[in-house]
Amino acid sequence: MERTLAKTLPPVPPPRWARDYLFDVCRELGITRIFGVPGVNEIPWIDGTSYPENGVEYVECLHENIAIGAAMGSARMTGKPAILIVHVTPGIAHAITNLFNASRSQFPLIILCAQQQNALVVQEPLLSSDTVPLARNYCKWAHEMKSEDDMKLVLQRAFKEAMAPPNGVVFLSVPWEFTMRRIPEGDHLKGITRISPHFGPDPESVRDLADRLAAAENPLIVAGDAVGLAGAWAELRDLAHATGAPVLQQTLSAVANYPNDDSHWQGELPNNQAGMRSAFEGHDVAFLCGFSNQAQVLIYKPSDGPLIPDSVSKLYLSNCIWDIGKNYYGDAALFADVKVALPQITARVKEVIAPLVVTQRNDTLTGRAVERRAQWEQYLDHAMTQDNVWAVVIADALRWQIEQHNLQRDFVYVHEAISDPSPFQYLLPYAEPTSYYCVGGGSLGWSFGATIGIKEEERGVQGIGTKLVVAVTGDGSSLFYPQAWWTAAHRNLGILYIITNNSEYHTLQVGLGTVVKVYGEALGYDWTPRTMNPGYLTIRDPQPDFVGIAKAMAGIEGKHIEHPAEVRPAVCDAVRYVLETGKSFVLEIKTVGLSSQQQPPDTDDAGAVTPSLRTQPHLDWVHSGPNSARRPGDTALIC
Repeated sequence: MERTLAKTLPPVPPPRWARDYLFDVCRELGITRIFGVPGVNEIPWIDGTSYPENGVEYVECLHENIAIGAAMGSARMTGKPAILIVHVTPGIAHAITNLFNASRSQFPLIILCAQQQNALVVQEPLLSSDTVPLARNYCKWAHEMKSEDDMKLVLQRAFKEAMAPPNGVVFLSVPWEFTMRRIPEGDHLKGITRISPHFGPDPESVRDLADRLAAAENPLIVAGDAVGLAGAWAELRDLAHATGAPVLQQTLSAVANYPNDDSHWQGELPNNQAGMRSAFEGHDVAFLCGFSNQAQVLIYKPSDGPLIPDSVSKLYLSNCIWDIGKNYYGDAALFADVKVALPQITARVKEVIAPLVVTQRNDTLTGRAVERRAQWEQYLDHAMTQDNVWAVVIADALRWQIEQHNLQRDFVYVHEAISDPSPFQYLLPYAEPTSYYCVGGGSLGWSFGATIGIKEEERGVQGIGTKLVVAVTGDGSSLFYPQAWWTAAHRNLGILYIITNNSEYHTLQVGLGTVVKVYGEALGYDWTPRTMNPGYLTIRDPQPDFVGIAKAMAGIEGKHIEHPAEVRPAVCDAVRYVLETGKSFVLEIKTVGLSSQQQPPDTDDAGAVTPSLRTQPHLDWVHSGPNSARRPGDTALIC
């Protein structure tokens, strides 16, 4: 009788602790993963992922900067806040560089820092410090809980803030004993306030901005991350074709902010003062659309003038008030969702602009796009005759594989090939903004962690699948966090890692040449280094073996490539291996660097770049004529 009664009784619900408020949020928002590096203080939270009814997995990483990178990748794909748990002071300190990247590119993140016990913190215990100031500079809100009764209030506010437009990071320091307080079975967090990002501008302001844009004699559009994050390709393309304006993306765009198969696309703004000024000179009006990171240069000489010349009239559209008029006065400005506002601007422009002028501008851009394509095909042919591998050969091999496997809507390219970005930005067939992943902060080492979070998601919010996730990363960047390979293997994630190995910090070599060019003869400076080919900018003696590192750390297979003819077959085999086995693979491809040339680089325009960059056609065919300040290789990031 007792046995029969026991069988008919409903199952006893598991006990609830304050930590379970977090899982209430996850259940409501559809968040299925938490990222982190295990520590004692975090165990109550991590333990909650072992309950199947919570529906959340714990993704274990070996370094906090990898964990936050993985959270960033997941957040970009899902559009939802990703959760990272870090271990007291060392945890947030280790994560700080990718936290900076996240803040510059509007990732929705919740960082939970498991602080020491509240009663003990004042005594300065092991690992403990005031962690909030460490994170505050890079967060929408940073807070340390002082009362265990605040848990529901603080979590609701945190997730609301992370999701509110524009998205961003929230940091919470939580004394770890607060998470273990028992709560009643029926005590749940009620919900998260959601603020719609789709808010529009007032009609009068739309009319003013559109009329100014339509009246421009030579308009330019700069597409920032707010365009891609809003999924506003079609809306911006309609405006570009309605005005006949070329479109440049902001430097280090976090997503693809304009379709690269459109004739108006001109790549990214250059990463140097002279090149950026040259991109704006000659234009009377610049429409700065969702343009967030507006000063992506490292070397600046005030006497050479502002990055955007004063002669250019600036028109702003952004969902972030801070970015409107941040650095430059705007003659017109709209605070609105980009996707909502753009069709209203376009409709008004079409009413007042002269159609013949637009047709002439569009025809000119179409002709230049044809010329650009022909030049890049010749450049690829030339690259195939070289003794070493150029980036264009790798990018073309990837493009071919994506098309052969019909993966245009099922691949994500993770970009950290900062020495030679143009081939990957131009040749790969991006179907949506989130087919391309990068960060605006420029703090290196972001790609490996990101691949984990991206691959964990089967399909992203913009409809992009992750059958093929491929990261192309320089050797210097790859050395930051190769521990990510362990997590990729541990989670059975099939990711293709391509390491472009030039045995040096090439971007720093380019930067050194730029410093000397700008300040070498400047009054009051007159600085030149002892040598233009310093050993401290090389990575050799010993030479890292990335295939060997991946094999030893995670059992990941790989292959070394040294010659152009080997690239396409190797990429073909690697893609097939990843797709068929579901395991990761490392291709280490030897590329040429400045320090490997017979003659050391000098400071003239051609000498401070590799032969691959010296002969590379520009992406921007509007601003790269003979009278332009654009230089060969000026798309290589200086950081």
